[in-house]
Amino acid sequence: MPEPTYLTAEGADKLKAELTELKGPRREELAKRLRSAIQMGDLSENADYHKAKEDQGFLEGRIQEIEYLLRNAVIIEKSPSKDVVSVGSHVTIQESSFPAETYHMVGAKEADPRNGKISNESPIGRALMDHKVGDLVEVETPSGKIKLKILKIE
Repeated sequence: MPEPTYLTAEGADKLKAELTELKGPRREELAKRLRSAIQMGDLSENADYHKAKEDQGFLEGRIQEIEYLLRNAVIIEKSPSKDVVSVGSHVTIQESSFPAETYHMVGAKEADPRNGKISNESPIGRALMDHKVGDLVEVETPSGKIKLKILKIE
């Protein structure tokens, strides 16, 4: 059985929108490029044709990947508990004297640390999971161990 993919409702909606775009306008655009390249004649030396076929392979691969993700996704509507950190939680943490930071715990496919979304599979995400407000968690990072205090779970 495949490992489930955790997605927020927002993340699932973004994937569905991307899938609609890829299956509609993007496929049509590629089909036009292929028809145009085929009409040029000799396909063995036709760079446009080969590039379009390569692009088509990537497009179809991405469509299959998104369909697989959505088929196996566990949609996290809202955090089931405000008592412990879980996928879907907004958690505010602080490292020693640094300013507090708030992160949204999401599945690996939605992770975007620069925009405050960290994966439950990342080192920090894994360390925070199932902990409570007030807990001090230790995280192994490439630059050494850090201690984070959980200030708030929403």
